[in-house]
Amino acid sequence: MKSLINKQDESFLKKFAAIASISTAFVLTLIKTYAAFMTGSLSVLSSLIDSLSDILASIITFVAVHYSDKPLTNKHRYGYGKAESVSALLQSAFIIGSAGFILYDGFYRFANPRQIEETMFGIIIMSICWIITLALILLQKYTIKRVHSQAINADSGHYTVDLLSNGSVIVSLFVVKYLHWMWFDVATAVLIALYLLYNAGVIAYEALEEITDKEINEADRQKIINAVTRLDGVLGCHDFRSRISGSTFFVELHLEFDGNKTLYETHKISDIAESEIVSLFPQAQVIIHQDPYGLKEKRLDHDIEKICKL
Repeated sequence: MKSLINKQDESFLKKFAAIASISTAFVLTLIKTYAAFMTGSLSVLSSLIDSLSDILASIITFVAVHYSDKPLTNKHRYGYGKAESVSALLQSAFIIGSAGFILYDGFYRFANPRQIEETMFGIIIMSICWIITLALILLQKYTIKRVHSQAINADSGHYTVDLLSNGSVIVSLFVVKYLHWMWFDVATAVLIALYLLYNAGVIAYEALEEITDKEINEADRQKIINAVTRLDGVLGCHDFRSRISGSTFFVELHLEFDGNKTLYETHKISDIAESEIVSLFPQAQVIIHQDPYGLKEKRLDHDIEKICKL
Protein backbone atom coordinates (compact mmCIF):
# COMPACT_ATOMS: atom_id res chain seq x y z
CA MET A 1 0.00 0.00 0.00
CA LYS A 2 2.89 2.35 0.60
CA SER A 3 3.77 4.87 -2.11
CA LEU A 4 7.46 5.82 -2.27
CA ILE A 5 7.14 8.92 -4.49
CA ASN A 6 5.18 12.16 -4.55
CA LYS A 7 1.83 12.57 -6.31
CA GLN A 8 3.27 14.24 -9.42
CA ASP A 9 5.95 11.59 -9.97
CA GLU A 10 3.40 8.88 -9.27
CA SER A 11 1.10 10.25 -11.98
CA PHE A 12 3.98 10.46 -14.48
CA LEU A 13 5.12 6.91 -13.75
CA LYS A 14 1.62 5.46 -14.16
CA LYS A 15 1.04 7.31 -17.43
CA PHE A 16 4.46 6.31 -18.76
CA ALA A 17 3.71 2.65 -17.99
CA ALA A 18 0.30 2.96 -19.68
CA ILE A 19 1.80 4.54 -22.82
CA ALA A 20 4.50 1.84 -22.92
CA SER A 21 1.73 -0.75 -22.74
CA ILE A 22 -0.15 0.74 -25.70
CA SER A 23 3.04 1.00 -27.78
CA THR A 24 4.01 -2.59 -26.98
CA ALA A 25 0.55 -3.89 -27.90
CA PHE A 26 0.71 -2.18 -31.31
CA VAL A 27 4.19 -3.54 -32.06
CA LEU A 28 3.29 -7.08 -30.96
CA THR A 29 0.09 -7.03 -33.02
CA LEU A 30 1.97 -6.09 -36.18
CA ILE A 31 4.62 -8.75 -35.63
CA LYS A 32 2.13 -11.50 -34.77
CA THR A 33 -0.12 -10.64 -37.72
CA TYR A 34 2.77 -11.36 -40.06
CA ALA A 35 3.70 -14.53 -38.16
CA ALA A 36 0.10 -15.83 -38.18
CA PHE A 37 -0.16 -15.18 -41.94
CA MET A 38 3.13 -16.96 -42.66
CA THR A 39 2.60 -20.01 -40.43
CA GLY A 40 -1.15 -20.60 -40.33
CA SER A 41 -0.75 -21.64 -36.68
CA LEU A 42 -3.81 -21.35 -34.43
CA SER A 43 -1.63 -20.87 -31.36
CA VAL A 44 0.08 -17.92 -33.09
CA LEU A 45 -3.34 -16.62 -34.16
CA SER A 46 -4.60 -16.94 -30.57
CA SER A 47 -1.64 -14.88 -29.39
CA LEU A 48 -2.41 -12.29 -32.11
CA ILE A 49 -6.04 -12.02 -30.99
CA ASP A 50 -4.88 -11.53 -27.43
CA SER A 51 -2.57 -8.72 -28.57
CA LEU A 52 -5.48 -7.06 -30.39
CA SER A 53 -7.45 -7.09 -27.15
CA ASP A 54 -4.32 -5.75 -25.42
CA ILE A 55 -4.49 -2.62 -27.58
CA LEU A 56 -8.02 -1.87 -26.44
CA ALA A 57 -7.24 -2.84 -22.84
CA SER A 58 -4.10 -0.69 -22.76
CA ILE A 59 -5.95 2.32 -24.16
CA ILE A 60 -8.60 1.84 -21.48
CA THR A 61 -5.84 1.65 -18.87
CA PHE A 62 -4.31 4.91 -20.05
CA VAL A 63 -7.68 6.69 -20.01
CA ALA A 64 -8.44 5.28 -16.54
CA VAL A 65 -5.04 6.32 -15.13
CA HIS A 66 -5.45 9.81 -16.60
CA TYR A 67 -9.02 10.12 -15.31
CA SER A 68 -8.20 8.78 -11.83
CA ASP A 69 -5.61 11.55 -11.37
CA LYS A 70 -8.15 14.33 -11.86
CA PRO A 71 -8.32 16.76 -8.93
CA LEU A 72 -11.16 16.61 -6.41
CA THR A 73 -14.41 18.40 -7.19
CA ASN A 74 -17.51 19.34 -5.20
CA LYS A 75 -19.33 16.34 -6.65
CA HIS A 76 -16.39 13.93 -6.32
CA ARG A 77 -14.75 14.71 -3.00
CA TYR A 78 -13.18 11.26 -2.79
CA GLY A 79 -11.58 11.70 -6.19
CA TYR A 80 -11.84 9.53 -9.31
CA GLY A 81 -9.70 6.57 -8.24
CA LYS A 82 -12.49 4.05 -8.87
CA ALA A 83 -11.96 4.65 -12.60
CA GLU A 84 -9.04 2.22 -12.36
CA SER A 85 -11.33 -0.51 -11.04
CA VAL A 86 -13.78 0.08 -13.89
CA SER A 87 -10.84 -0.18 -16.28
CA ALA A 88 -9.88 -3.54 -14.80
CA LEU A 89 -13.45 -4.81 -15.27
CA LEU A 90 -13.45 -3.74 -18.91
CA GLN A 91 -10.10 -5.45 -19.42
CA SER A 92 -11.48 -8.70 -18.04
CA ALA A 93 -14.38 -8.45 -20.53
CA PHE A 94 -11.95 -8.10 -23.45
CA ILE A 95 -9.95 -11.08 -22.21
CA ILE A 96 -13.11 -13.22 -22.00
CA GLY A 97 -14.07 -12.22 -25.55
CA SER A 98 -10.60 -13.13 -26.85
CA ALA A 99 -10.67 -16.50 -25.10
CA GLY A 100 -14.11 -17.28 -26.51
CA PHE A 101 -12.95 -16.64 -30.08
CA ILE A 102 -9.88 -18.83 -29.61
CA LEU A 103 -11.96 -21.69 -28.17
CA TYR A 104 -14.40 -21.51 -31.06
CA ASP A 105 -11.63 -21.62 -33.68
CA GLY A 106 -9.84 -24.35 -31.71
CA PHE A 107 -12.81 -26.71 -31.77
CA TYR A 108 -13.31 -25.97 -35.47
CA ARG A 109 -9.71 -26.89 -36.26
CA PHE A 110 -9.92 -30.10 -34.29
CA ALA A 111 -12.60 -31.14 -36.75
CA ASN A 112 -10.85 -29.56 -39.75
CA PRO A 113 -7.04 -29.84 -39.29
CA ARG A 114 -4.85 -27.32 -41.10
CA GLN A 115 -1.24 -27.65 -42.19
CA ILE A 116 1.25 -25.38 -40.40
CA GLU A 117 4.15 -23.91 -42.38
CA GLU A 118 7.28 -21.83 -41.73
CA THR A 119 7.48 -23.06 -38.14
CA MET A 120 11.08 -21.89 -37.59
CA PHE A 121 10.10 -18.40 -38.75
CA GLY A 122 7.24 -18.50 -36.28
CA ILE A 123 9.57 -19.59 -33.48
CA ILE A 124 11.92 -16.67 -34.14
CA ILE A 125 9.10 -14.12 -34.32
CA MET A 126 7.39 -15.40 -31.17
CA SER A 127 10.73 -15.36 -29.32
CA ILE A 128 11.11 -11.69 -30.20
CA CYS A 129 7.58 -11.07 -28.92
CA TRP A 130 8.43 -12.91 -25.70
CA ILE A 131 11.43 -10.63 -25.04
CA ILE A 132 9.44 -7.44 -25.77
CA THR A 133 6.63 -8.57 -23.47
CA LEU A 134 9.08 -9.40 -20.68
CA ALA A 135 10.60 -5.90 -20.89
CA LEU A 136 7.14 -4.32 -20.54
CA ILE A 137 6.23 -6.51 -17.56
CA LEU A 138 9.44 -5.54 -15.76
CA LEU A 139 8.53 -1.87 -16.24
CA GLN A 140 5.00 -2.50 -14.96
CA LYS A 141 6.23 -4.43 -11.92
CA TYR A 142 8.58 -1.56 -11.11
CA THR A 143 5.66 0.87 -11.35
CA ILE A 144 3.43 -1.29 -9.14
CA LYS A 145 6.14 -1.48 -6.47
CA ARG A 146 6.36 2.30 -6.40
CA VAL A 147 2.62 3.11 -6.53
CA HIS A 148 -0.73 1.38 -6.03
CA SER A 149 -2.58 1.24 -9.34
CA GLN A 150 -5.17 -1.42 -10.01
CA ALA A 151 -5.33 -0.50 -13.69
CA ILE A 152 -1.57 -1.02 -14.16
CA ASN A 153 -1.72 -4.15 -12.02
CA ALA A 154 -4.52 -5.59 -14.16
CA ASP A 155 -2.61 -4.69 -17.32
CA SER A 156 0.51 -6.36 -15.93
CA GLY A 157 -1.49 -9.47 -15.11
CA HIS A 158 -2.75 -9.53 -18.68
CA TYR A 159 0.76 -9.25 -20.13
CA THR A 160 2.05 -11.91 -17.74
CA VAL A 161 -0.48 -14.24 -19.31
CA ASP A 162 0.82 -13.09 -22.71
CA LEU A 163 4.34 -13.99 -21.64
CA LEU A 164 3.23 -17.49 -20.70
CA SER A 165 1.13 -17.89 -23.83
CA ASN A 166 3.99 -16.68 -26.07
CA GLY A 167 6.24 -19.24 -24.41
CA SER A 168 3.70 -22.00 -24.94
CA VAL A 169 3.33 -20.99 -28.61
CA ILE A 170 7.09 -21.32 -29.07
CA VAL A 171 7.00 -24.80 -27.49
CA SER A 172 4.03 -25.71 -29.69
CA LEU A 173 5.85 -24.67 -32.87
CA PHE A 174 8.88 -26.72 -31.85
CA VAL A 175 6.67 -29.77 -31.31
CA VAL A 176 4.96 -29.31 -34.69
CA LYS A 177 8.27 -28.83 -36.46
CA TYR A 178 10.13 -31.83 -35.01
CA LEU A 179 7.36 -34.25 -33.95
CA HIS A 180 4.74 -33.27 -36.55
CA TRP A 181 1.91 -33.30 -34.00
CA MET A 182 -0.47 -30.88 -35.69
CA TRP A 183 -3.07 -31.37 -32.94
CA PHE A 184 -0.59 -30.00 -30.39
CA ASP A 185 -0.89 -26.51 -31.89
CA VAL A 186 -4.67 -26.52 -31.42
CA ALA A 187 -4.40 -28.00 -27.93
CA THR A 188 -1.96 -25.25 -26.94
CA ALA A 189 -4.33 -22.57 -28.20
CA VAL A 190 -7.24 -24.06 -26.23
CA LEU A 191 -5.16 -24.20 -23.05
CA ILE A 192 -4.15 -20.56 -23.56
CA ALA A 193 -7.83 -19.64 -23.93
CA LEU A 194 -8.78 -21.47 -20.73
CA TYR A 195 -5.98 -19.72 -18.85
CA LEU A 196 -7.16 -16.39 -20.25
CA LEU A 197 -10.63 -17.09 -18.84
CA TYR A 198 -9.14 -17.84 -15.43
CA ASN A 199 -7.04 -14.68 -15.49
CA ALA A 200 -10.08 -12.60 -16.51
CA GLY A 201 -11.96 -13.98 -13.52
CA VAL A 202 -9.16 -13.00 -11.13
CA ILE A 203 -8.96 -9.45 -12.55
CA ALA A 204 -12.74 -9.00 -12.41
CA TYR A 205 -12.91 -10.30 -8.83
CA GLU A 206 -10.19 -7.93 -7.60
CA ALA A 207 -11.83 -4.98 -9.38
CA LEU A 208 -15.22 -5.76 -7.85
CA GLU A 209 -13.64 -6.07 -4.41
CA GLU A 210 -12.26 -2.55 -4.70
CA ILE A 211 -15.46 -1.13 -6.16
CA THR A 212 -17.44 -2.60 -3.25
CA ASP A 213 -15.01 -1.03 -0.76
CA LYS A 214 -13.12 -4.04 0.54
CA GLU A 215 -10.94 -3.33 3.58
CA ILE A 216 -7.17 -2.95 3.21
CA ASN A 217 -5.22 -6.12 3.97
CA GLU A 218 -4.92 -7.30 7.58
CA ALA A 219 -1.16 -6.63 7.82
CA ASP A 220 -1.55 -2.94 6.87
CA ARG A 221 -4.60 -2.64 9.10
CA GLN A 222 -2.63 -3.96 12.08
CA LYS A 223 0.29 -1.63 11.35
CA ILE A 224 -2.04 1.35 11.61
CA ILE A 225 -3.72 0.13 14.80
CA ASN A 226 -0.34 -0.55 16.44
CA ALA A 227 0.97 2.88 15.40
CA VAL A 228 -1.91 4.82 16.97
CA THR A 229 -2.54 2.74 20.10
CA ARG A 230 1.06 3.04 21.29
CA LEU A 231 0.84 6.84 21.48
CA ASP A 232 0.78 8.43 24.94
CA GLY A 233 -2.76 9.29 25.94
CA VAL A 234 -4.49 6.82 23.61
CA LEU A 235 -6.42 4.27 25.69
CA GLY A 236 -8.09 2.35 22.88
CA CYS A 237 -9.17 2.21 19.27
CA HIS A 238 -12.42 1.01 17.70
CA ASP A 239 -14.62 1.24 14.59
CA PHE A 240 -11.65 1.02 12.22
CA ARG A 241 -12.60 0.88 8.57
CA SER A 242 -10.95 1.62 5.26
CA ARG A 243 -11.42 1.52 1.52
CA ILE A 244 -9.22 1.84 -1.54
CA SER A 245 -9.74 4.17 -4.49
CA GLY A 246 -7.03 4.07 -7.14
CA SER A 247 -3.68 4.87 -5.53
CA THR A 248 -5.33 6.43 -2.45
CA PHE A 249 -6.92 4.68 0.47
CA PHE A 250 -9.16 6.16 3.11
CA VAL A 251 -8.97 5.32 6.82
CA GLU A 252 -11.55 6.09 9.50
CA LEU A 253 -11.18 5.17 13.18
CA HIS A 254 -12.23 6.20 16.66
CA LEU A 255 -9.57 6.81 19.33
CA GLU A 256 -10.39 6.58 23.03
CA PHE A 257 -9.03 9.08 25.58
CA ASP A 258 -9.36 9.90 29.24
CA GLY A 259 -12.69 11.72 29.48
CA ASN A 260 -11.09 14.41 31.65
CA LYS A 261 -8.77 15.57 28.86
CA THR A 262 -9.75 18.70 26.98
CA LEU A 263 -10.83 18.60 23.35
CA TYR A 264 -7.67 20.54 22.51
CA GLU A 265 -5.48 17.82 24.10
CA THR A 266 -7.24 14.92 22.39
CA HIS A 267 -7.20 16.77 19.08
CA LYS A 268 -3.45 17.30 19.36
CA ILE A 269 -2.86 13.59 19.99
CA SER A 270 -5.18 12.73 17.09
CA ASP A 271 -3.08 14.93 14.80
CA ILE A 272 0.01 12.98 15.86
CA ALA A 273 -1.84 9.71 15.17
CA GLU A 274 -2.78 10.94 11.72
CA SER A 275 0.86 11.88 11.03
CA GLU A 276 1.95 8.38 12.13
CA ILE A 277 -0.45 6.80 9.65
CA VAL A 278 0.58 9.09 6.80
CA SER A 279 4.27 8.39 7.51
CA LEU A 280 3.52 4.70 6.98
CA PHE A 281 1.23 5.24 3.97
CA PRO A 282 1.77 8.66 2.33
CA GLN A 283 -1.26 8.31 0.06
CA ALA A 284 -3.65 7.70 2.97
CA GLN A 285 -6.42 10.12 3.86
CA VAL A 286 -7.35 9.82 7.54
CA ILE A 287 -10.41 10.73 9.60
CA ILE A 288 -10.15 10.31 13.40
CA HIS A 289 -13.02 10.67 15.85
CA GLN A 290 -12.27 11.21 19.57
CA ASP A 291 -14.27 9.28 22.20
CA PRO A 292 -14.09 9.22 26.03
CA TYR A 293 -12.70 5.89 27.22
CA GLY A 294 -15.35 3.51 28.54
CA LEU A 295 -18.25 5.28 26.84
CA LYS A 296 -21.18 2.94 26.22
CA GLU A 297 -22.44 3.58 22.70
CA LYS A 298 -23.58 1.88 19.52
CA ARG A 299 -20.48 0.87 17.57
CA LEU A 300 -19.73 -0.40 14.08
CA ASP A 301 -17.57 -3.16 15.60
CA HIS A 302 -20.56 -4.50 17.54
CA ASP A 303 -22.78 -4.51 14.44
CA ILE A 304 -20.15 -6.40 12.44
CA GLU A 305 -19.66 -8.95 15.24
CA LYS A 306 -23.40 -9.64 15.32
CA ILE A 307 -23.54 -10.09 11.54
CA CYS A 308 -20.49 -12.40 11.52
CA LYS A 309 -22.14 -14.63 14.16
CA LEU A 310 -25.23 -15.17 11.99
